[in-house]
Amino acid sequence: MGMQVNTNIAANNAYRNLATTQNDLSKSLEKLSSGLRINRAADDAAGLTVSEGLKSQVGGLTVASRNAQDGISVLQTAEGSLNEVTSILQRVRDLAVQAGNDSNNIASRDAIKTEVKALTTELTRIGESTNFNGTQLLTGKTLTFQVGANGDDNSQIAVNLSQAKVSDVVSALNFGVTTSQSVSATTVNYAKGFQFTQGGAVVTVAAPTTAPTSNAGVATNLNANTSFAQNFSASTNTAGDLVVTSKAAGATAISIKQEGATAGTYDTAVTTSNISTTLGFDSSAAAKASLVAIDTQLAKVSAARADLGANQNRFESVIKNLAVSKENLTAAGSRIRDTDMAEEMVKYTRANILSQAGTAMLAQANQSNSGVLQLLQ
Repeated sequence: MGMQVNTNIAANNAYRNLATTQNDLSKSLEKLSSGLRINRAADDAAGLTVSEGLKSQVGGLTVASRNAQDGISVLQTAEGSLNEVTSILQRVRDLAVQAGNDSNNIASRDAIKTEVKALTTELTRIGESTNFNGTQLLTGKTLTFQVGANGDDNSQIAVNLSQAKVSDVVSALNFGVTTSQSVSATTVNYAKGFQFTQGGAVVTVAAPTTAPTSNAGVATNLNANTSFAQNFSASTNTAGDLVVTSKAAGATAISIKQEGATAGTYDTAVTTSNISTTLGFDSSAAAKASLVAIDTQLAKVSAARADLGANQNRFESVIKNLAVSKENLTAAGSRIRDTDMAEEMVKYTRANILSQAGTAMLAQANQSNSGVLQLLQ
């Protein structure tokens, strides 16, 4: 092989190998300093996509776990207030038992009514003032909690607080007022609309698109109407009659009419009977009726508290499940993205030695053609 000066093949080869080694050494230093195997998409495009998805899931699960803990706090706040509602109802019940005894004179009964009035006023205050972060809890609303990392229905839990509506309890215990509770309708045209009147409230329900085949079907159709459900509830009695019950306190009698020959006109009365109840403490009979009403509301509040307790336990299970999922997804992301420090240190040591050797060989290669100077002497 001849001796050339312009082109030093050995030096070029040493330089190319040294450049490759320096690039490997730079990547190893980056991975060792960051602790990550994937620092940019070029390191592992597919792995980056998967690991970013896992990172989103882990972040979402972390926040979802906090949401579930907030959910427990909300339910504990509501349940704590309902506990006091139960205590008040128990006291009112004791007073009703006391009022059932005719040994009480007028002054005694007045004292009982004074205390009951104060206690029912406190029930109203509790119902209106109980809140969490400004959100009222005892007004019958449904609260939704995001307990998952995704945007699907399974990532949310809805807690229905309708049974915890304290104003309904107060309305049901309308002491001293005669209330028309319900009215039955025996003759019902399933294909027609209805008009319900109680006091100043008038509610109309249009004829159904598909007519029900029974009074029970009519009741279902009525309860599905928002305006109707705000004022009344529909059911059937043992005889199969349609029964409409008022949700208002101290209301006058309910009347039920159906559409006549002309659509939108309600001229066919189907009312058959009214059932009235007087609650109070003025007599043993009124006290007896009050006891029944109080027991009904106690059972309702207890059911609401039980539901809140069940949902608290559910949220605790959610938190445990989220912790396990977060741990497993974090481990999966680590296996994809994190650097194996021991393995990478081996690569770094190898690249470092090769870099030093390459530098030395490049220096030798650069001197390899210096022998040409001997020919010039």
